[in-house]
Amino acid sequence: MLKPLSSDKWNYEMAAHLLNRAGFGGTPDQIGRLADMSHDAAIASLIDYESIPDPTLNPDWAHPNPDEVRQLREAIKAAATPEEKRQIQQASDKLEQQRMLELRGWWMQRMARGPRPFQEKMVLFWHGHFATSVEKVRNPYYMWRQNELFRRLATSNWEFLLRETGQDPAMLIWLDQAQSRKQHPNENFAREVMELFALGEGHYTEHDVTEGARALTGWSLDPQTQQFIYRPFIHDNGQKTFLGVTGNLNGDDVIAIIVRQPQAARFITAKLWNYFSGQVPDDALNDALAAELRVHDNQFKPFLRTLFRSEEFYGQDIVRNQVKSPVQWLIGSVRMLECDLPPTLISWGMLRQLGQDLFAPPNVKGWDGGITWITTNTLLARYNDAQSLVQGTLPPLHAADLARKQGGANGQRLERAMQRMRMGGVNVEKILTPDERQDNAILISSLQHRLFQGSLSLNQQEAIQQFLDSKTKMSDADITEAIRLMMSTPDYQVT
Repeated sequence: MLKPLSSDKWNYEMAAHLLNRAGFGGTPDQIGRLADMSHDAAIASLIDYESIPDPTLNPDWAHPNPDEVRQLREAIKAAATPEEKRQIQQASDKLEQQRMLELRGWWMQRMARGPRPFQEKMVLFWHGHFATSVEKVRNPYYMWRQNELFRRLATSNWEFLLRETGQDPAMLIWLDQAQSRKQHPNENFAREVMELFALGEGHYTEHDVTEGARALTGWSLDPQTQQFIYRPFIHDNGQKTFLGVTGNLNGDDVIAIIVRQPQAARFITAKLWNYFSGQVPDDALNDALAAELRVHDNQFKPFLRTLFRSEEFYGQDIVRNQVKSPVQWLIGSVRMLECDLPPTLISWGMLRQLGQDLFAPPNVKGWDGGITWITTNTLLARYNDAQSLVQGTLPPLHAADLARKQGGANGQRLERAMQRMRMGGVNVEKILTPDERQDNAILISSLQHRLFQGSLSLNQQEAIQQFLDSKTKMSDADITEAIRLMMSTPDYQVT
């Protein structure tokens, strides 16, 4: 099990599969370059990203801002009337919304145009795994900081990542750990770190939750520095028994004990396999995956290298059998079509309507993924968004949707701003040669190669052929319509 894929099976189709799953897809040229490498070299070019320069600049507000927080608190306290307080708070909320919009655009551009697609794919995984929402955290700096934490530790050690995430300001707020005291231990993080992050249901008891919460007291947040702080005077120094271990345990002990559980490796390797393959591993495969992680001392990078080398990852039941997440759909489309991301407001609206609002997962479990991405409404939205991407038309529903979310005057201003935006669409001369644009059969073959790395079903090919044959002289508008039709097939919703 986990035997490396034989070299004679490494080809363009398998390279496309690797780039789609370990990244967000790419152009035929990018896939071709991977296919021309050895399998190991192709994997290394993606996962050994540390050697690839990343010139991306951080948002100019992405730094600790305790003075800003203090000034807001003092201004509200000093306000003479309730109306003045309301206006101060509204101004703060507007600034938060502007920064969160910028942060979403910043991350989407990293995924679409950044030089390290695998690193960003891992950031997206950890964001869904440690699902933290700005709806409660309400601090763009903290959300950016957590995003950067996932980027910095994307393929690091399991115990280290789990501890650093638990001590992250956004998580301390999200699961109320910053409010936990020895007199009243808060159980939220103690429960979720076992149930959702590292072990799963049935692998701990309510007593473990209570004792873990006691041990975690002292983990807190310093609002003056906006950093994690350990406060010994609120830590419970009593004896505790957690997952069978007894002693004066603290938060670091809790994380170490959790990761030592055999289930901790099985839990996270199953989630990673499902994320990259699109299927839940059977017991035998997951045992092998967990053993691989343990062999490498819980380091994710060598484990992931083995995952991407394994013949199981390239099985017929895996390739082109994963429903694209909204992010994969949008970012992958932009990369394959070599077009610009829509303006951030539009891109954010697309993802929200498709069911994946970055920095605002639906609950502590994150997104369910898989086939749940596809409903009657979201499938129709994908088809409409395909038209917007390809033809450069503004999707009208997104303006109204976002306006409703913002509400009031802010929503009305947002809707007017979106109506003034312009989208670029696809430049067919950039992605197709003159010969490809003049011959229907060659055109269809080329578009299938770009969009599917394979062939459409015969019925779908015939439908596209009939559409093009109905044109006396094929125009660029006809070609973009053909692309839209291909993107509106069931085949395009999987990768």
